[in-house]
Amino acid sequence: MENKNNTSKNTEFRQPVAGKRIVILGGGESGAGAAVLAKKQGFDVFVSDLSNIKPQYKELLDKYRISYEENQHTEDKILNADEVIKSPGIPDKAPVVRKLREQGIPVISEIEFAGRYTRAKTVCITGSNGKTTTTMLTHHILKNAGLNVGLAGNVGNSFALQVAESNYDYYVIELSSFQLDGMYEFKADIAVLLNITPDHLDRYDYEMQNYVNAKMRILQNQKAEDAFIFWNDDPFIREEINKKRPKAALYPFALKKGKGAVAYTEDKQIIIETPKGIFTMEEELIALTGEHNLYNSLAAGIAAKLMDIKNDDIRQSLSNFKGVEHRLEKVARVRGVEYVNDSKATNVNSTWYALQSMKTPVVLILGGTDKGNDYRSIESLVKDKCRALIFLGADNTKLHDFFDDKVKQTTDARSMQEAVSQAYEIAEKGDTVLLSPCCASFDLFKNYEDRGTQFKAWVRNL
Repeated sequence: MENKNNTSKNTEFRQPVAGKRIVILGGGESGAGAAVLAKKQGFDVFVSDLSNIKPQYKELLDKYRISYEENQHTEDKILNADEVIKSPGIPDKAPVVRKLREQGIPVISEIEFAGRYTRAKTVCITGSNGKTTTTMLTHHILKNAGLNVGLAGNVGNSFALQVAESNYDYYVIELSSFQLDGMYEFKADIAVLLNITPDHLDRYDYEMQNYVNAKMRILQNQKAEDAFIFWNDDPFIREEINKKRPKAALYPFALKKGKGAVAYTEDKQIIIETPKGIFTMEEELIALTGEHNLYNSLAAGIAAKLMDIKNDDIRQSLSNFKGVEHRLEKVARVRGVEYVNDSKATNVNSTWYALQSMKTPVVLILGGTDKGNDYRSIESLVKDKCRALIFLGADNTKLHDFFDDKVKQTTDARSMQEAVSQAYEIAEKGDTVLLSPCCASFDLFKNYEDRGTQFKAWVRNL
């Protein structure tokens, strides 16, 4: 892949329209970064947040003399926008967003906006599970190989802020379905779609196809010279490929060779075959463990090969990658019991992967804000592997209804301290206490990071 100085994106740089007003909804990492970029591009900028804006983002907005409000949405200051950049956490059903759409005011994502002002090459990664690990692993490979590369999107710093203040040749960008919903002209040079399983259905009218459609937006605007990397055995992806017939070159990966897969495992090795050459590596040398991480490593490896990264550099990075906080993170061993933090498992499929990787009896802590979850996919794993379930949530009714007759013991906890204390009493030597909640965190915690951090703190306090 060429350096940005020798090539350009299909989207031309846009010149600011004199007096054009940009309103940003949400003053967090995404919104504050978008505000800075808009200001530097010469727009009239206003930030509105229905909650408190954190001090570090106020400081950033003040530094660039950007007007903002918090704890309210003043409609008169929002509905006069020429264009609105919406933070991904704000649903389309929010009253102010509905009014904007009724008035025909364009509402886009930070990624869409930032993409207008960079010619850097992009590797964009999405999927219901594994996208953070794959994004950070891909960035790790490219950075270790000496590329001038930024990390953005759902992980790392704001894409827009990096475009405003840095000069990267490449970006590795993790994209959620919510970010993809607000993207229209943006194009991924390399698009990676790891899998599609039910998630966030509460944001998609409990219609799986709506969620699938959001994930497939990662393909929009790609051309023949671009690349699409995907899991070959995912039924949703396969069906959509048959319907959409992508223009980009296809690079499927799978656990086993066959069905056109260019990356797979064979004889305890991973093998990646691309026009840029062949890469092989012994599975046991890969730092990340578990079948799901083989998929993540294959996807990252394909992207690296397509970008002409040397085999030795890929091999070294795959072997020394440290993993992602809150994703199957070993916390401590207490009284012969292993405690594992998988707070990032906010959907059922993530918990399926976590349980599948467990080799010991499990005391599973799960629960939180249900997003339309169907727990049947983990039913057999829970029966086979779980000694007990601890339901950590404000309302555990659905969990009790489904699981009470599946395991010998279920209990309720209303705080992380209570959940860890119960796990300590229940677990036996040789067990694993696994926090893998299946659910969003917003009923009892600020976010999944807060949930995982509290888990680690109380475990270390045992």
